[in-house]
Amino acid sequence: MLVLLIIFMITAPVLQSGIEVDLPKTKTVKEITAARIVVTIDRAQRIYLGDKPVNIHELGGLIKAQSSNSQHQAVFLRADETVPFGSFTAVIDALRQAGIENVSIVTQPLSERPQAR
Repeated sequence: MLVLLIIFMITAPVLQSGIEVDLPKTKTVKEITAARIVVTIDRAQRIYLGDKPVNIHELGGLIKAQSSNSQHQAVFLRADETVPFGSFTAVIDALRQAGIENVSIVTQPLSERPQAR
């Protein structure tokens, strides 16, 4: 039982979302809480709400439908570091137009950057 507990403790942070993205690295990192709404932009610039692909025009409405207080609901935005800035800002703009103001950008700590690619 102890071994299983240790395995779950180690793998739980890795399982934030099933979509594979290379997050940008920063010195400051905000942790994703347990009750979270996660929007992901993958390398191909596809947008996901949780693990489900969504259209950018439907994104705000779907988040509002999930939350009773969408204006103060924390939305975590994960984007692959290769995503163009224009695509990134289009998603943030779609969230803002839907009245969602609390958007946090998910990154990895700077020390976790691989040495060579």
